[in-house]
Amino acid sequence: MIPHRIVLASVAGLVSALLLAACDSSTDNAGTTSPGSVASIAPVATAASESGSSAPDGGGSGDTGTTTALIATAVGGTGDVVSDGNGMTLYRYDKDESDPSKWTCSGACTDTWIPVIVQDSSQASPQDSVQTTGVEKSLLGTVHRDGKPQLTLAGWPLYRYSGDTAAGQVNGQGKDGLWHAVTPTGGKSAASG
Repeated sequence: MIPHRIVLASVAGLVSALLLAACDSSTDNAGTTSPGSVASIAPVATAASESGSSAPDGGGSGDTGTTTALIATAVGGTGDVVSDGNGMTLYRYDKDESDPSKWTCSGACTDTWIPVIVQDSSQASPQDSVQTTGVEKSLLGTVHRDGKPQLTLAGWPLYRYSGDTAAGQVNGQGKDGLWHAVTPTGGKSAASG
């Protein structure tokens, strides 16, 4: 019984040390987050880690990507766009609605366009549970999706694109003329992908 406790204490200590090191490495001497830095933002769980799937983006129509952070970042000629805490570009869909917020991407659509879910739904609002850098918290909201709160920006439901496999990619920009990287104000990026 005692060796088991030692192993658990060692693992907890290692995890704590790694988290502290990650937070410390991304702040400047004044303790503020460096522009474009994503390491100081709380880590986000992806659909793969929640569902047990080994695919990096999740992959079934029931999968969702959760986030605790939104960051405005200049990405590959698209100007400032919003990414999650892992640096993955977020998108909006022209067929969705912003006032009131309404999602229309469902079923097979969510295999490609992964809804962004607020990770800590126990908070009163996304303003309380989502950290932002360069994105106005007052523009955040949620829309109900299958019992989970999908994050919205200026009313637009947010998605990750399964074709973006690394931070900073914007492979979904302009897809089908309906999908656009979302700007920090909830607009759509006009740049070509």
